[in-house]
Amino acid sequence: MASVSAEEIQKVAKESIESSIASMTTLTKGIQAITVEVADYSRKSFEDGSAAIEKLLGVKSLDKVIEVQTDYLKSSYQGYVAELTKVGELYAGVARDAYKPYEGLFAKVTK
Repeated sequence: MASVSAEEIQKVAKESIESSIASMTTLTKGIQAITVEVADYSRKSFEDGSAAIEKLLGVKSLDKVIEVQTDYLKSSYQGYVAELTKVGELYAGVARDAYKPYEGLFAKVTK
């Protein structure tokens, strides 16, 4: 069994702390980006819903009501699926980027 010097222990501890700080910084920035994205989507969704209600209040026939509702539901669904995809990609990117600082440490440990 090889002995480990105090300097080596300090070096590994320092690298571990630096990796943790880098990872947390990346994680914080990623969560902020996701929060902004979700807030923007919520605002747009509310505006789109309000516009659809205004359109519905102005129609005079049942056919037009069905058309306005169908168009709104279709665009809402497509927007929701697109937003879920985008937020999912953001989460995956955050996880990947938050792990990167640890790759070097894990490589040393597994040697």
